[in-house]
Amino acid sequence: MQDEDDLVAAEDVLLFVNAAITSTGQREFHSGGGEQGLSLDFLHRYLMGNYRDLYAAALALDVNDHNAALIIRNLLRTSREAADPRAEGRLIARRLEALPPQRVYRLFRELRRAKVNNRRTRAVMRDWLAGRPDPAFEAVKYRGAFKSAVRHIHLAPQGELGPFLFDPHRGGPYATPILSAWMRAHYEQSAIYELPYTVAEGFAAKHGVGRDAFLERIAPRLTRLERLRLQESARGRDVKSVKADLSTMPLTRLASYALSLDLNERARRHDELAGALRAAARRCAGGLAGSWGAVAAVLDDSFSASGSAQKRRRPLAVALACHYLLEALASRYTPLWLSGRKDALMVRPYGATPLGERVLDALETGPDRLVIVSDGWDNSPPGLAGEVLRVWRTRLDPAGACAVVHLNPVYDAADFDVRRLSPTVPTAGIRDAENLVALVELAGFAEGRTDLPELRAHLARRVSDFLKEKA
Repeated sequence: MQDEDDLVAAEDVLLFVNAAITSTGQREFHSGGGEQGLSLDFLHRYLMGNYRDLYAAALALDVNDHNAALIIRNLLRTSREAADPRAEGRLIARRLEALPPQRVYRLFRELRRAKVNNRRTRAVMRDWLAGRPDPAFEAVKYRGAFKSAVRHIHLAPQGELGPFLFDPHRGGPYATPILSAWMRAHYEQSAIYELPYTVAEGFAAKHGVGRDAFLERIAPRLTRLERLRLQESARGRDVKSVKADLSTMPLTRLASYALSLDLNERARRHDELAGALRAAARRCAGGLAGSWGAVAAVLDDSFSASGSAQKRRRPLAVALACHYLLEALASRYTPLWLSGRKDALMVRPYGATPLGERVLDALETGPDRLVIVSDGWDNSPPGLAGEVLRVWRTRLDPAGACAVVHLNPVYDAADFDVRRLSPTVPTAGIRDAENLVALVELAGFAEGRTDLPELRAHLARRVSDFLKEKA
């Protein structure tokens, strides 16, 4: 009976991890945001209530930022129930270091609105704020959220930050350059360009500065992601200084950017974009490049890969990024898009989902590994992919000479999991192609044969590695 209980527990944990990797509570192609949010909330409550230590350990896995913040909020809200507060605290502190600051400030505001103000919460917030590399910069860029956080934990900011946050116009003049620039920007246009872009934009509008002139002068202050977002609008305005450096972009984000361009623009910049994607993939592959042997990939570019208004083309971007990463990992690589397209950079979401046919084509190439990247809605004809995989695994390759894994970028709210193609093939949720290697390992636990001690050992290793990493 204990073994059966362990198996159920392992399945519960894997169910939650798949959801926490893929779902952000936003609308997907097949389900609305309300359904996503309710389904995700149930899984969080269930896992925390039954396996609190494993729930906390999920912070060391590749769960997305939305779910990492939910886990931290839930753990802090129920601090009294922690069996090992110190272990939870280390995981929370480490994950907060890894989260984008705007996400952390949003979490702190949610904790304040929920009136979560226990001693542990105050300590976590105080330590995170104390560790910020440039608190004056963040006090300017996230002023309202910064002030809300220090007020919630009754923290007295050091130096000029206190006057700046709570009575800025009576606290100056400031010796800190960025605080001084913020004050001067109220009446001096040149000071605008000493501020972060998001703050400077408001001052530029107040002073009536033309958009072209503003973008030209603020360009040196842009972050990498701001530069990428503004590049296309700046191109239309002929602002040449706003140009993103694609050579440093993360793989999945770069794939999303490429797909945001129309087909003519992609064709015009084909070599530039493909080169940047391959370079990003090689960085991700690292020492594993070329080590995966013969790899075949079935990649979903059907209409459902268009995602939703909130997650536009996200499933297709993940598939495109996985394509370039698998190309880097393989010694021999065969990509098979559902549409039959040969040029990955020109894919677009269109048509039905003939997964079964493409899986057959992929297996005929004799791969060492088959990777399927799809939302799992096999509909042309329905169920063919699952039947092909069942026969392959039970009749033609029972020894598992060809490793098969299904990576799904879409959470199915109705089933509390990512949609699976076959019980004989492991499935894992995926949000960013950068996590593909780790997720393929995790998918091995989803074949129905893993017991809880084995999964606990895996999570313990991931937690240990996570706590050793630098943010």
